Amino acid sequence: MTARISYDEVEIGTELPVRTFPVTRADLVRYAGASGDFNPIHWNEKFAKEVGLPDVIAHGMFTMAEAARVVTDWAGDPGAVAEYGVRFTRPVVVPNDDEGAVIEVGGKVAAKDDERRTVRVDLVVKSAGQKVLGMSRAVVRLA
Repeated sequence: MTARISYDEVEIGTELPVRTFPVTRADLVRYAGASGDFNPIHWNEKFAKEVGLPDVIAHGMFTMAEAARVVTDWAGDPGAVAEYGVRFTRPVVVPNDDEGAVIEVGGKVAAKDDERRTVRVDLVVKSAGQKVLGMSRAVVRLA
């Protein structure tokens, strides 16, 4: 984790470092075990295709959590995130190969609240070149 960022050193337009997160079928199985979400769309290719999906897809909350890591690592304190929300726009399709999928996350400070000493970070979350989370925003309380 990085050092805690000061409110005074952040400006509107400050960009967070872009990060990429690989996702394999094995990651999805581990996440299912940790979360208790064993929906077969996350591990059974045949079932996923039968219900109209292109292939197995990552759990939405898994994708959301990877995006949040960019914010918490940047802020230097997971407890600094006061609000976080997203809209799920497209699934992260995870093929059954050695590569899997990649989630790419970037962000930018879009607003500052001097009274609350918070910033709003707008995130751009993509996989396979397509936006997978919309309205992805975090309000972060900085030191």
